[in-house]
Amino acid sequence: MSVMVTPTVTTADKTQWDRVAEMDEFRLLLLAKEGFVVPATVFFIAYYFALPIMVGYFPDFMSRKVWGQVNIAYLFALSQFFVAWIIAYLYVRAARKFDDYGARIMQRLEQEGKVKVDEQ
Repeated sequence: MSVMVTPTVTTADKTQWDRVAEMDEFRLLLLAKEGFVVPATVFFIAYYFALPIMVGYFPDFMSRKVWGQVNIAYLFALSQFFVAWIIAYLYVRAARKFDDYGARIMQRLEQEGKVKVDEQ
């Protein structure tokens, strides 16, 4: 069994980044990002690889004509563009929360006198 020992450092010795990394707001920001990015990435990778897997294991189904020469495999491949756009849209919506966390971090740093925030 190993024990991790963290050396004691006074506040004066810490960099601004160290202080930010210890903030609850920053930890919440990381959790919020992880809560979106990990499931979205897993979903997209599974969706992306579903096409070659389905073409390999279910060729009769995937080659079924839907409209003219367009088959299910073509539609599935085209749908990947739409799925990527939807995930991008959802990320932009989720990023608003991330921005709120970032604003709270900056506000706290400004209140502590550690940084001057310029509003643009």
